[in-house]
Amino acid sequence: MNATDFIVARDDFQHCKFIETTIPDATELPDDALLIKVDRFAFTANNITYAVLGDELKYWELFPAPEGFGNIPVWGFGEVIASRHPSIAIGERLFGYFPMATHLVIEAADVSKRGLRDAAAHRRNVAPVYNSYARIGGDAGFAGRQGDYQALLRPLFMLSFLVDDYLAENEFYGARCVMLSSASSKTAFGLAHLLHGRDGIKVIGLTSASNADFVSSLGCYDEVVTYDNFQSLPSDVPAAFVDMAGNSALREKLHRHFGDQMKYSGRIGLTHRSSSPDEPPLPGAKQIWFFAPDQIRKRAKEWGPGGIDTRFSAAWSGFAPMLDRWLTVTEGRGPVAVREAYLDTLNGRVPPHQGVILSL
Repeated sequence: MNATDFIVARDDFQHCKFIETTIPDATELPDDALLIKVDRFAFTANNITYAVLGDELKYWELFPAPEGFGNIPVWGFGEVIASRHPSIAIGERLFGYFPMATHLVIEAADVSKRGLRDAAAHRRNVAPVYNSYARIGGDAGFAGRQGDYQALLRPLFMLSFLVDDYLAENEFYGARCVMLSSASSKTAFGLAHLLHGRDGIKVIGLTSASNADFVSSLGCYDEVVTYDNFQSLPSDVPAAFVDMAGNSALREKLHRHFGDQMKYSGRIGLTHRSSSPDEPPLPGAKQIWFFAPDQIRKRAKEWGPGGIDTRFSAAWSGFAPMLDRWLTVTEGRGPVAVREAYLDTLNGRVPPHQGVILSL
């Protein structure tokens, strides 16, 4: 049996192709291994960030590809079509991190009623959250359109949840407003939704003129400002900047505008993919990368078993009802659709209200 993989050139994301790989017969699987048919997966601008940071954060190690190429990780659903693990039956459905492919072999470990872990040697250097799979059979929250929302937004909303928690834990570093670049992105408006419920914090969305109406329609930003009008923001108000865009020029302009009133500057995403490797020192708070697994480890220790899941589930239950109004889900099936959706996302042609679900 052959699998189809969609891979991209690591030095030129515009260059992409499909390859065929041989997958083992069920009788050839090692003990405890599972053969998964990848059913459907979400693709967003965040997946492009995974590619941009593929070497730095080891995303390319998750799903090996030929020399010079990478398989971009995606969040989605798979079905067990062969199993060598006594506790995992054929037909079981899993939710987690998959390759852009038709099949994946998992070395199942730490199997519980709720989930399992892929213990494959090539995946051991990445954050544990990326190796975990939820067992979702019979869970209505992962069925139909609600399942699409889970794939599209649950991982992104977890990042939103962790950034909100981190900022609140640190009392927003004294800031009274929080600015979010790439405000139309799914991670940004998830964070804006959470921040909007915080007393004393003004939530400002920074966006392009073409996306301003959409961002305003969300109702979770107190103010929407286009990138070319950032000077309208009062420079004497203590501010925090959550940078989803990764635009060096914008970051420099904001730091110089706010000066010492820039109390926090956290880099989260790279939707603009226009960061310079040689950025000069800027006034105000030092720019830092926010790395979600660090906050997960910290809170898991402080909140104890189930503490993160309980709090996150409560936050998700307040967020999910908004999605029918905020998102339109489109589906694509087959190699042509996958390639088109990838290139459209890479080149910024997907409108912010659209959520893309794909299958090979």
